[in-house]
Amino acid sequence: MVTIGVFDGVHRGHAQLIAAATRAAAERGIPSVLMTFDPHPSEVVRPGTHPPQLSTLHRRAALAQEMGIDVFCVIPFNSTLAAQSPEEFVHEVLVEELHAAEVVVGNNFTFGHKAAGDVAKLTELGERFGFEVTGVSLFGEHAVTFSSTYIRSCVAAGDVELAAEALGRPHRVEGIVVHGEQRGRDLGFPTANVASTTHAAIPGDGVYAAWFTILKSANEPEGMAIGQRYPSAVSVGTNPTFSGRNRTVEAYVLDVDADIYGQHVAVDFVSRIRGMETYDSLDALIAAIGDDVDRTRVILGGDD
Repeated sequence: MVTIGVFDGVHRGHAQLIAAATRAAAERGIPSVLMTFDPHPSEVVRPGTHPPQLSTLHRRAALAQEMGIDVFCVIPFNSTLAAQSPEEFVHEVLVEELHAAEVVVGNNFTFGHKAAGDVAKLTELGERFGFEVTGVSLFGEHAVTFSSTYIRSCVAAGDVELAAEALGRPHRVEGIVVHGEQRGRDLGFPTANVASTTHAAIPGDGVYAAWFTILKSANEPEGMAIGQRYPSAVSVGTNPTFSGRNRTVEAYVLDVDADIYGQHVAVDFVSRIRGMETYDSLDALIAAIGDDVDRTRVILGGDD
């Protein structure tokens, strides 16, 4: 049982595919396999056009496992694979490599050189090679299609609530905590400067209420537990009050003061508090940050 796609974000539409695949696999008594590609196909077909990434490959694998997938299969996407005809892809990958008994895809699925194959073509090839094909609609409420493109547009606009609705959970940005300008500490709000992973989809400039988590690490920092999420107020932007030029993601973790430089962390964006603003004085900026922190407490409720 195989389901195919890039699965960036593993959003609610993907969840529908995965549910159909795991259900069919259970009925047949065979393993469920999620097949994805790395790098993103667009980076090979049109170099430099890699879309902002909603989730890392490791995150996709973890989410797929949580949803019941038995095998997470990553196919290296290269120029050879991109040049394959639909017939070659099906025969060499689905039949020879994966021995597919049934393939579950979205109704908008395309494959093969120049996207020449679609669900109808896959069904035709399935009849030839002996596997079934199930097409799944990715429509959600109000006829909105759950798609990575739609979610990226929500994230870019700073509408992390809509993004979370389509994802089924808050949008996550992962990265390493690096040294920054340390202005936050001088202002009384020490922040963790999160250097995000390559191609990560960063929310539009503004201030957000978010959950902050230290991911797997060899050294647990004093005062924080690995895997525990903490409420945080997160600033995304260039720090216009200080005429900044570099766009950063800076998280002030509420009620925690720990040395977390070098830690691999995750920031799960829950709600946008306000846009990025320029202040005439440090006192005005400090007051605004204090208000951001208060609103973060209300939004997140202090729960863990």
